[in-house]
Amino acid sequence: MDVLNLSQIMMQFGGVVAIDGLDLEVHEGEIVALIGPNGAGKTTVFNVVTGVYEPTQGKVQFKGQDITGMRVDRITRKGIARTFQNIRLFKEMTVFENVLIPQHMNLQNNFFSTVFRTGKARKEEEGMKEQALELLKTVGLLEVKDEKASSLPYGQQRHLEIARALATKPQLLLLDEPAAGMNPQETLELTQFIKRIRDTFHLTVFMIEHHMDLVMEISDRIYVLDFGKLIARGTAEEIQQNERVIEAYLGVSEDAENQ
Repeated sequence: MDVLNLSQIMMQFGGVVAIDGLDLEVHEGEIVALIGPNGAGKTTVFNVVTGVYEPTQGKVQFKGQDITGMRVDRITRKGIARTFQNIRLFKEMTVFENVLIPQHMNLQNNFFSTVFRTGKARKEEEGMKEQALELLKTVGLLEVKDEKASSLPYGQQRHLEIARALATKPQLLLLDEPAAGMNPQETLELTQFIKRIRDTFHLTVFMIEHHMDLVMEISDRIYVLDFGKLIARGTAEEIQQNERVIEAYLGVSEDAENQ
């Protein structure tokens, strides 16, 4: 089943076409990567999926429902969460608070119950705290739950940002360059971490990434953008052998170089 389907997406800013007729599908349970040179339009795709931008034309479907141009908060409630290339944590709050706050997205209590802290509201709050602790345990951050987010090492901050996205209980998780700024050992650990949370939380993962070792190791399928246009799609092996991809990344094809 298609969890995410983009059909003929175009995103235009004035005279600049950032995405040009993109068709893309992400199937349930997959890890799918979107790659391409800087400025290819990758983050714009994420912004269209999550409602930051309404596409100039085309349709975004999530589990068969049209979510094109829907508000960011409504898309999150439907089951799509994302991280960002530049980590966006509540840095002066604790690790625990960073994971607790996003759960309010799914509060069931009404305004009256929340303000006057009825028994139902208190029970829901306690449940949220238990879920936050369980989530931190699952992602390996329980021991630092009372630390400020800003005090964590870089790799743990990345894990915390993913945990915060998981707190909204997504079905589709979008990761925007999760390995950015990581050393080789941290990147290796992240590869296993992404696989583990995919399996533990029964997620579908759609990610942007420049670390090719991670992309080739983890992806079920790969899409390649160049100047907003889709130039290739396929398995890691197919993408590695694709001459258009080589040309986009290196600026010249191997055949041309040898002539």
